[in-house]
Amino acid sequence: MCHYLMHKVKRTMNKGSLLLVDNDRHVLDSMADWLREQGYEVVESPGREDAIRQVDRRTFDLVLADIQLQDGDGFEVLAHCREHHPATTVILLTGYGTVETGVEAIQAGAFDLLTKPLIDEELLMSIERALSQRQVIEENKKAKEQLDLRFGMENIIGHDHRMLKIYDMIGSIADTKATILITGESGTGKSLIAQAIHRRSGRREGPFVEIACGALPESLLESELFGHVAGAFTGATGDKIGKFLQADHGTIFLDEIGTASPSMQVKLLRVLQDFEFEQVGGTKTFHVDSRVVLATNEELSQAVAEGRFRQDLFYRINVINIELPSLRERISDIPLLADHFLHGVREESGKDVEGFSEEALVALRRYQWPGNVRELQNVIERAVLLGKGGMITPTDLPSHLTSGTPVTVESVSGQSLKNALDAPERQIILEALQTNNWNRNATAAALGINRTTLYKKMKKLNVQDPRQSMTFVQ
Repeated sequence: MCHYLMHKVKRTMNKGSLLLVDNDRHVLDSMADWLREQGYEVVESPGREDAIRQVDRRTFDLVLADIQLQDGDGFEVLAHCREHHPATTVILLTGYGTVETGVEAIQAGAFDLLTKPLIDEELLMSIERALSQRQVIEENKKAKEQLDLRFGMENIIGHDHRMLKIYDMIGSIADTKATILITGESGTGKSLIAQAIHRRSGRREGPFVEIACGALPESLLESELFGHVAGAFTGATGDKIGKFLQADHGTIFLDEIGTASPSMQVKLLRVLQDFEFEQVGGTKTFHVDSRVVLATNEELSQAVAEGRFRQDLFYRINVINIELPSLRERISDIPLLADHFLHGVREESGKDVEGFSEEALVALRRYQWPGNVRELQNVIERAVLLGKGGMITPTDLPSHLTSGTPVTVESVSGQSLKNALDAPERQIILEALQTNNWNRNATAAALGINRTTLYKKMKKLNVQDPRQSMTFVQ
């Protein structure tokens, strides 16, 4: 019991791990004993070679190294830590301190330079400041990592069960190197999903490079993707680095991949197989380490059947498929998205618009949205900028959303507002139940409601499990 308590006290007192490097055995032992009394864990090292071996073997919070060592000097220990263990702080010690030496030490990356004989209070103060700075740096790093993870998803709005599954998939696949194909209608947010995958991956510090393949002719697209050398074609007055090389150690997002020509498809197949390519007009082979995410609003399997898209390339890019639902398939998210866009436009324009009338929300949910989320964003921006009141009403929306007829609670397709909203809610619940094989616990979790609420809604909306007769409890 006493042995356990002693170890527990030692762990509680540990203020940090230090590596003390000095070739004077007497100084090394006495300083190490004194630092241990102050609550630090201390490992002793007699020289440069042993110190480097120690820092490579384990992590230290701080290295205290004398500049003059028998087999080198403390600057070499500092240089090794800076290159291989940048999170480890180094304080240099010297018996011959000068202003020039101090400047050199700080420029080389040392936290401090202390002159022997050391004053106890000065040494402790320097150590405490170094460890405090290290803690702040670590906290900032963790905060930045959390921010990066949140940033990847913060611009993707939606609680629809299809979107929740996509969020889960992004978290599962972000750190793999597998090629990802994002499919869905135009305007569903494929670029945002690609960015989220990048920001949640270990490549988040690397570049995210996006290119719309359908916006460029084939000759220019090849140059954009792979680069070119001077003289490769008329107007190529200098070398150009292509997007694949720019995306090295990062992510490249190829949008509208279905528009690629047959010859471009061949070139892309090679890159995706070997991650090697040559610049246009060049002979040097480049190798890149890039994560490839592609997107299309075309049905590529149909394009393969019609001979417009190579089957082998389709298999290569369709390793993981994320299919984005259209906005009309996730109408429960329309109020969330509309409110999100409203806040953005309101901040930029300075207009005081509180929200949407119930009639306006009915009109937004009733419309089919062929342009999906992008169209909704444009509609909300227009309504805020052109609207005259503090609330967005049907009169602030484009006429094609309201079919030229003002929308009222009493005249939504001849229904009351309650009935107009019940239909899409019933459809959402029904589809969620079908997706989860009528497992009501899983469905309630996917919809973000409790099981009792789900039961009541199923009864109210007359949603019944076709496999059995269901008994509802109020």
